[in-house]
Amino acid sequence: MGKVLILYHSATGNTAKMAQLVAEGAESISGIEVRLRDVDAATAEDVYWSDGLAVGSPTNMGILSWKMKRFWDEVMCEHWMKVDGKIACAFSSSGGWGGGTELACQSILTVLMNFGFLVFGVTDYAAKMMTLHYGAVVAREPRSDDVQAACRTLGRRLAEWVAVYVDHRHDEHPLQKTRMGAG
Repeated sequence: MGKVLILYHSATGNTAKMAQLVAEGAESISGIEVRLRDVDAATAEDVYWSDGLAVGSPTNMGILSWKMKRFWDEVMCEHWMKVDGKIACAFSSSGGWGGGTELACQSILTVLMNFGFLVFGVTDYAAKMMTLHYGAVVAREPRSDDVQAACRTLGRRLAEWVAVYVDHRHDEHPLQKTRMGAG
């Protein structure tokens, strides 16, 4: 059974709401176990437990939050080179559009790549004009149907990749599935 960890930091609750939606998407793939962890409660063992990891952070001056960065700098530093090959993606919320959410996702992905994670973006449209090339992004709270769909799509895609590459369930490969409208 593949295991997906949704690791997040949320200053205002918006990123926590995104994390819950990402978890819902991951849970939509049968045979995937999902664990949600706030960064303050997370341990290195949570990361070891996971096969796939979605990392969410509020956007802080166009990059990931200091709490999320501290987790990787302090908690995970001694585990560098020991988590290579796990699958990962990113999501972020900001105070408003143009606040740097895609840059924050890229900064999360950069940290994950430095730890040897295999990172991905999503080419599917989650909704009309809503893509996830760098991860799921939102300005403020994820209220709209489009943004909620984007978060769920990200979680579902992470779980699909875990099912394919960890559980060898090739029927879950996104290109093997019939697409009906949004991905």
